[in-house]
Amino acid sequence: MGKRRAGRELLRGLSKRQKKHLRDFGEEHPFHDKVSGRPEATQICELSEDSDKSSKESDSETEVEQVSGYHKLLATLKTSPESESEEEEDESESEEAEDSEAEMGSEGSQKIGEAEEGEEDKNDVPEEEEDTAEQMLSQEQADGTDTSCDPRHGVIEEFTDVKHESEFSLETNFMEEESGDCNADRRDSSSSQALPEDPFKQHMDKELEEKEIEKMSTLPKTSNQSQWPRLGQVIFSSTLEKHKTLKADKEVDVKQLHLHKPLESTWPKVNKQFLSSAGKPMDSSFTPLQRELFCIMNSYRDLFYPERKALTNGEEIRHAYCLHALNHVLKANAQVLSNNAKRRDRKPGTDSDDHRDQGLTRPKVLMIVPFRECALRIVHVFISLLEVNDKKKIDVSNKKRFKGEFGSDPEEKPPNLKRPEDYEAVFAGNIDDHFRIGVAILQKSMRLYAPFYSSDIIIASPLGIRTVIGAEGEKKRDFDFLSSIEILIIDQADIYLMQNWEHVLHLMKHINLLPLDSHGVDFSRVRMLNLNNWSKYYRQTLLFSALQDPQINSVFNKHCFNYVGQVAVRNVPLTGSISHVVVQLPHVFRRLEADSVTSVIDGRFQFFIDKVLPEYRDAIMSHTLIYVPSYFDYVRLRNYFKKEDLNFTHICEYTKKAAVCRARRFFLKGEKQFLLFTERFHFYKRYTIKGIRNLIFYELPTYSHFYSEICNMLKATDNGVDATWTCTVLYSKYDAQKLAAVVGIDRTAQMLQSKKNVHLFVTGEND
Repeated sequence: MGKRRAGRELLRGLSKRQKKHLRDFGEEHPFHDKVSGRPEATQICELSEDSDKSSKESDSETEVEQVSGYHKLLATLKTSPESESEEEEDESESEEAEDSEAEMGSEGSQKIGEAEEGEEDKNDVPEEEEDTAEQMLSQEQADGTDTSCDPRHGVIEEFTDVKHESEFSLETNFMEEESGDCNADRRDSSSSQALPEDPFKQHMDKELEEKEIEKMSTLPKTSNQSQWPRLGQVIFSSTLEKHKTLKADKEVDVKQLHLHKPLESTWPKVNKQFLSSAGKPMDSSFTPLQRELFCIMNSYRDLFYPERKALTNGEEIRHAYCLHALNHVLKANAQVLSNNAKRRDRKPGTDSDDHRDQGLTRPKVLMIVPFRECALRIVHVFISLLEVNDKKKIDVSNKKRFKGEFGSDPEEKPPNLKRPEDYEAVFAGNIDDHFRIGVAILQKSMRLYAPFYSSDIIIASPLGIRTVIGAEGEKKRDFDFLSSIEILIIDQADIYLMQNWEHVLHLMKHINLLPLDSHGVDFSRVRMLNLNNWSKYYRQTLLFSALQDPQINSVFNKHCFNYVGQVAVRNVPLTGSISHVVVQLPHVFRRLEADSVTSVIDGRFQFFIDKVLPEYRDAIMSHTLIYVPSYFDYVRLRNYFKKEDLNFTHICEYTKKAAVCRARRFFLKGEKQFLLFTERFHFYKRYTIKGIRNLIFYELPTYSHFYSEICNMLKATDNGVDATWTCTVLYSKYDAQKLAAVVGIDRTAQMLQSKKNVHLFVTGEND
């Protein structure tokens, strides 16, 4: 800290131009030198072959103000000077970035609505500028300058903790060094080895045969159903054999779960906040939902739970999968450290193949979450689970930096902003969706910002992990760190449908592939399942979503190959969201025919322009809002409306604030007959659109409660002409899940059997 503070004191008196020159050339500009009366003696420096390495080592040992001429010479050799015009442009950009630093934190949810547009801007940065930025960042880190809050380096911080590499290295540490009580750890390791029923060892130590791999690749899965008290209808599926159906335990004894030593005592304390609301004194450690979910997680089966609600059960589900992930990491690391001691104590010349306990790379758990706030809460749960009591605090490196980058200021939220409760729950805290961070964990310490190849857990957003993986043909791309992922957790998958689902698919295509480089791995310690490229058959995938969607189902069915099997919760909605419509409104559901899923897109467009739109062209059918879930359909309709010269306006997630206000005003006053309205705009903004008299759902909404929210916007119209209100919905047989969520399962069965249009009239709430 003294070195960094001294560096800041040195830079405090410099102007922006002087700081830039110091960054680029490692020295102050000669114009600002203090000239003395007598000439200085000439210094001659000889550069050795390892001069680069020695200069970096000397930088960490000397104070910032004592910069040698040798170091300055090296700095000028590393950085190539640019033209004066480029320097002036870079300086003006850095000044603008510094001036707008205060505005970046106050953008709030407006930034989220333009997420993809921002992605394109970030990805279009020229390579020369990227290289220059990386040189500046490495130079500042070498000088001890804190760059975490500097807006010049963009939203994603590429800082990695290199100081604690040896302290958190699994190869150089031993079980005795990690714990203060050597004998206790030896007893724990011996007792854990004596319990073959430990799910971790059962799953990871099983050796599959090539015949079994062929069966999983060719044969279909067999499935059976079971009814659980809390989860409801649970479907078990497997390819290898018919496993005995897993039953939900009425009560859970923590000691029977094979939790690692510190978690047995910390979990009841950490989870206490949910137990009080559950009102179940018989179970002192899990809520009914957590008990059944963790029973499946601890069996290392894949899990898909589509009823994760941010407003109700989101946090207790987060605590459950954090417990499972941390338990897995602690057991895996303890096994490696124990084997390190055995290898150290063995007689020289003896070679043993019994210590295969690692993957090709170190990361074991990958957690995909939508926002930085989610990563912040996950790390807080990890810290709470590792701290046995208030006296024994664990050592968390870079904790202050982490809170500054992933935390949020409560004062940043604009006052008097009324939004639904579910919106407040989803978009709480820091809602930046471009991040990634590595976490290394040993039993009594945690390392944040660990390099990926030195991390046990990687927490990232789909966009954050996508920019690291890169695309085919890009120079800088890396996905070797995904080769040995043993647990993949995708939380709040429904939000990624509103961000960019392609990032999730891109991740699934690059996970558990053979690495292109060895990355210093000891192949004598690598498990045979990793060497055989069978990692995907051992990977457990935990998928949590607020809804059932064909795209989410596809990922679970086509990209999960766990040899133990898959478990999916499939509950059908008895009552739909139409029961929450509070205005008297006739609903007309018009069915369109399509031969396949691919043809339904063109079929819906043709059905709309041929049969639906002509009915609304008359001026009497003004104030018509067309709700469009897909952005591609929105662009297609917008282009058609322009071509036909229809009187319309449009609002999407990329529309600027001024244009949104103008479109809402035109629509309210009737100056524009049609309003094209995208689902993603409603998801990110939740504005109330006034003046609606006619509703057209071009497709059923992704979120069922959006149907009632849009319909209830009609009560904001004060014209007293409710008798003319209409609502038309287009659907096909491929929209069965969305239709059931809106009208209920009974009406859905009737509507799919009948090819006629269905008329429903809702007179009020709970109709």
